[in-house]
Amino acid sequence: MQSLNELGKYSTLLYQALRSSTEFSTYRKNLFQELVKVGYDSVPIIVLTGIFTGSVMTLQSAYQLESAFIPLSTIGAIVSESILIELAAVISSLVLAGKVGARVATELGTMRVSEQIDALESMGFNSVSFLVVPRVLAGILMFPVLYIVASIFGIGGGISAGYFSGTVPPADFLQGARMYFYPWNVVFGFVKMFVFGFIITSVSCYKGYFATGGAEGVGKSTTDATVLSCILILLADFILAAILL
Repeated sequence: MQSLNELGKYSTLLYQALRSSTEFSTYRKNLFQELVKVGYDSVPIIVLTGIFTGSVMTLQSAYQLESAFIPLSTIGAIVSESILIELAAVISSLVLAGKVGARVATELGTMRVSEQIDALESMGFNSVSFLVVPRVLAGILMFPVLYIVASIFGIGGGISAGYFSGTVPPADFLQGARMYFYPWNVVFGFVKMFVFGFIITSVSCYKGYFATGGAEGVGKSTTDATVLSCILILLADFILAAILL
């Protein structure tokens, strides 16, 4: 029963956000700020995530495929396709669930328990349009951009790890990456990041918007938002793979 109640409140908030999305003048300034916070401020952690994901993937693939009968280009094919189709999207989103999701839930939760949201509504502001819509839109718009960053640095990290460890020459790595490249895998990665961005920001907004219980309630809403976002990301990843692949 509690789960159905939560689902109903979440659906209602999304419906209100959809109706309020036409009030661009209300959230225009906040949208630009959120685009910077979600996108630009997340670039360093995404770069690190991509580099180390690609590097580890290359070293592990080289270790497992160490055979004279397997061409070195196979490692490049495995690493690049794994990054494009899965790792750049999922690993980055799990990291962003902790960075972006926690921030959003904490901000809105603090505003709720300190009655700032009530003050906005008492002054005639549409709090959903002012607070929720720009955060959700920023996630939807910027997560695909971060996927590009993660993919580039993931493959770059794989090439660098192969070169400096002496396991895979860059030419062989790139040969395998080009040989088994499918444009649909990139499209699939964009679709996943679009969905993951919506999940993280909408769930975090919901948990923060309805937070109660002072500082302890804000902490609980932040934890719930992060954990639930991670679970839904993995579930959505499975569903999208089953439908689109």
